Amino acid sequence: MTATHDLILTGATVVNHDGEGIRDIGVTAGRISFVGDLSRASAGERVDCTGLHILPGVVDSQVHFREPGLEHKEDLESGSRAAVLGGVTAVFEMPNTNPLTTDEAALADKVRRATNRMHCDFAFWVGGTRDNAPDVAELERLPGAAGIKVFMGSSTGNLLVEDDNGVFEILRRTRRRAAFHSEDEFRLRERLSVRVEGDPASHPVWRDATAALQCTQRLVAIARRARARIHVLHISTAEEIPFLAAHKDVATCEATPHHLTLTADDYARLGTLIQMNPPVRDAGHRHGIWAGIKGGIVDVLGSDHAPHTLEEKAKLYPASPSGMTGVQTLVPIMLDHVNAGRLSLQRFVDLSSHGPNRIFGMARKGRIAVGYDADLTVVDMKRTETITNAQAGSRAGWTPYDGKQVTGWPVGTIVRGQRAMWEGEIVAPSTGQPVLFSEALPAA
Repeated sequence: MTATHDLILTGATVVNHDGEGIRDIGVTAGRISFVGDLSRASAGERVDCTGLHILPGVVDSQVHFREPGLEHKEDLESGSRAAVLGGVTAVFEMPNTNPLTTDEAALADKVRRATNRMHCDFAFWVGGTRDNAPDVAELERLPGAAGIKVFMGSSTGNLLVEDDNGVFEILRRTRRRAAFHSEDEFRLRERLSVRVEGDPASHPVWRDATAALQCTQRLVAIARRARARIHVLHISTAEEIPFLAAHKDVATCEATPHHLTLTADDYARLGTLIQMNPPVRDAGHRHGIWAGIKGGIVDVLGSDHAPHTLEEKAKLYPASPSGMTGVQTLVPIMLDHVNAGRLSLQRFVDLSSHGPNRIFGMARKGRIAVGYDADLTVVDMKRTETITNAQAGSRAGWTPYDGKQVTGWPVGTIVRGQRAMWEGEIVAPSTGQPVLFSEALPAA
């Protein structure tokens, strides 16, 4: 045990590889230096966390922070402010910006923009395209790269590789796990006529469950042929869960809080605010995704934070853009599900911290263990709060959960040993740094 630490957090119920128990955490030089009884140790700062739970820092591996090119919706600073206000210590940001993140220069520009400006740590997905397919093995190992992301169904932005051969040419060169938006573009084009002007409830009719399942089946077959590892983002259908359960050797998958919380019935109340790709569907699909959570088939949670302004969302469907905010509400929405008995707190930690560590190979993140970065999410499991638009750190300034009461609330966000947020306030300058990955470590 180090006798003197920079920071000691005392009296909390710590959730880690030992289970749940009251332990102290010592932090030295930004990393966890001790977990246990530190009643006799000294520290530069000691924080009493009695009555609170400390979780490994929550990682949101799918966010769209819109910079560069669309900063009127969000930027790296405002998106990361929303993240730490919600208890999130690291994010993986998506490539459909302007310009697209598809080459070394664009990635380096994002890393430069984010370093010491984002409030949380970060990595950036690099968009896989037909043009850069020969280079993906190098691109996925660059500093700050989360890996390669491919859109097989069109969404916000201009990244699209819809055909099997185009996807194969990317996957046969990858060595890390590649992430996919899995909706069958060919079927989406065929079904454009089923959209009903002014009726966002027709969105899941157009982008139906078959489009998702059909694309995921194609994707798994391509991955096997390419001998590659894949990650299917934002699972939205019940049918994809048993299919992916049979293919866990090559495929991991993500669920989102909105697909676990909202249903098609909510279009009547929220309209285009919950218009997403893939869509929020009926309660049967929500039930199926929960079965994937309970069965251990779902590997991670991601918010798919994809902000648009309220003016943009107010356009008449289908001219309205797909996307909603979510990074700030991921933790409170899921803790409310924990308190409702839908999953355990340890399962939440598995999905939000251990899962990203395991499937993406994050170095020194995702666990409360000696030697790991002191990334910690401090929560009050008994605290009841109402989510409101006024709390939003996002530049978009709104949430589909406005007015929703939840039990379980993030009260502190600690990034590499420094309190970034405490009791709803940003309490330190931004110090965000690129996440390191075991498959892409820099040379010594």
